[in-house]
Amino acid sequence: MRSVMFAAAMFACVVVGGCTNTSGGAPELESNLTYDGLAKVKNSRAKAAWMRPGFSLAGYNKIMLIGAGIEYRPVKPVSRAAASTTSQFPLTDEQKQRLRSVVSEAFKAELAQTQKFEIVDQPGPDTLMIWGGLMDVVSNVPPDSVGRSNIYLSSVGEATLVIEIRDSESNAVLVRIIDRKAAQNIGVAQRSTSVTNWSEVQQLARAWATQLRSALDEATTWDQ
Repeated sequence: MRSVMFAAAMFACVVVGGCTNTSGGAPELESNLTYDGLAKVKNSRAKAAWMRPGFSLAGYNKIMLIGAGIEYRPVKPVSRAAASTTSQFPLTDEQKQRLRSVVSEAFKAELAQTQKFEIVDQPGPDTLMIWGGLMDVVSNVPPDSVGRSNIYLSSVGEATLVIEIRDSESNAVLVRIIDRKAAQNIGVAQRSTSVTNWSEVQQLARAWATQLRSALDEATTWDQ
């Protein structure tokens, strides 16, 4: 039977998108701890990741989803004259609401497919709480009001995903992942339309959600 420490470390490695360690062992953790008792994972493919030393999925078979909300980069609106020289734009209230719905639906739909965990809405001794949100969201899409046409974009916008996996009873953080990505077209710039832009956002949200669900499912087998 693999040790609890090995299972926990491998779980952290997969959740953050894989580690560069190729020896087949556990990823390395830095010795210094954060204010809330987490050690930073070395060589994470995510922007940054931390885990609680000794953490194991043993005993957890339920997950509870908690939305942390969305924070936006404070970008000022631009005039029609200045739009041609600007690459970052604020989101409208309508866009903010749609972004919240797209991200929420992606994570709910993907985590509902898990074969290892039951989705619940109440804390318990066997329940992990998935706390997540988007930070520093910024749009690269000019608003319709500036009157520009035939705009070609390689990146629709950017956001930082923050995921915390917590013990639902104590609220203690067990794993924290921070990942910065762009919702972008692969290869070449594409003409900006409402349909193509939101398609890129949906693909990014689904990719994040799929990665998390797969990591949770796979990690349950590592201490058996």
